[in-house]
Amino acid sequence: MSTEQDRAASSGGALRLGRPRDWAFGAALLAALVAAVHFTVGWADLLAPWRTFPPLLLAWLFLLTSVSYALRAVRVHDYFRPRFAGCFPVVLRLSVLHNTANNLMPMRTGEMVFPWLMRRYFGEGLLDSAAALMWIRLLDLHFLALLALLILNLSHSSWIWWAAALLWVAGLAVLPRLQGLANLHLFAGEGRVRGLVRRVLRAAPRRPWLIVRVYLWTGLVWSLKFAAFTSVLHFFLPADLWRLLTGVMGAELSSVLPFHGIAGSGSYEVAAVAALVPLGIDPKLALAAAVNLHLFLLGNTLVLGALALLLPHSAKHLAGHRAPDA
Repeated sequence: MSTEQDRAASSGGALRLGRPRDWAFGAALLAALVAAVHFTVGWADLLAPWRTFPPLLLAWLFLLTSVSYALRAVRVHDYFRPRFAGCFPVVLRLSVLHNTANNLMPMRTGEMVFPWLMRRYFGEGLLDSAAALMWIRLLDLHFLALLALLILNLSHSSWIWWAAALLWVAGLAVLPRLQGLANLHLFAGEGRVRGLVRRVLRAAPRRPWLIVRVYLWTGLVWSLKFAAFTSVLHFFLPADLWRLLTGVMGAELSSVLPFHGIAGSGSYEVAAVAALVPLGIDPKLALAAAVNLHLFLLGNTLVLGALALLLPHSAKHLAGHRAPDA
């Protein structure tokens, strides 16, 4: 059931696809990237290696990436169970379209697609869906930090990184206790801020076994994606594994930059190059590899986004809409 906050959040009755300023800035980043490649590497030289990319390898890496996106839907389906039982095709459509929008729209406005589709397909509240997405994103960042520790161990092997990883994973034990904070006197009473804090805290997963499952899904999502992207990057940029992983990490973390271009153009490449150049990689080679990796991502995004439109979007058989059993 929608609250006043939900109605306020959805005022206008339509999804806001970003402000004109966001699109203008994103277009400027895209134009800057096109010019940078033209005057430094050259588009013909940059794209030439694709002619020798083994088709079977490309298909395999496309499949790995696609499975990682499908597992994102499994994670959402599991997070909201048992309410979404039997509705996985609808959740898959929602998840793929959300990721498609996220990869194509500027300034991360694609994140708004998730709560909008949750409301449209399942009747979920906008703020509750956004709060759940926030916790999923925090788990994403948590696992990426774990991968960063792996990269550090590959570059300078030490037991310290393993100990740090164990402590980092153990920190997930605080999640089941977060919902209890919503009942504290500090967040009691009326007020928009207090209400938002309560809803965010109550959206956190609370059952230990659910946290384990969702975190395992998160680990599989990122492991498959990093395996595919590292292989693609290696084809265009022969380098040590830990350097390639660092480049992919930089590109994926471009979403936290204060700027984000249309389809991630410019910001994706800047983040990847910024991660690779300090490791001794030639800037021109780093830029060419980053652009080609981004083209692989965009190709995968467009194909899956188109296929997602063929999936059902009706959830009429969904049984009830209770509070998240998390």
